[in-house]
Amino acid sequence: MTVEEVKKIIEKENLKGGNLFEKRENKENEIVIMNVAEQWSVYATDERASKITGSEKTFETEEEALDNFIKRLRVLNILKLT
Repeated sequence: MTVEEVKKIIEKENLKGGNLFEKRENKENEIVIMNVAEQWSVYATDERASKITGSEKTFETEEEALDNFIKRLRVLNILKLT
């Protein structure tokens, strides 16, 4: 999966609550994907916009990280609907 494919999925499925490589402070209850030192990291934030302990997973490839990001973002949106 590429960044462009992820953007299309987000738009098509109207997914909210994701930080897709944005250089900004974390927001409350979102899924974040970042690239640091040639490793990709995906994690969730809590109601205080802090990284949830144990939620961070690192990947060696961007494709794996993007797959994980979109899966988590879909789950977050399902949970927000209930």
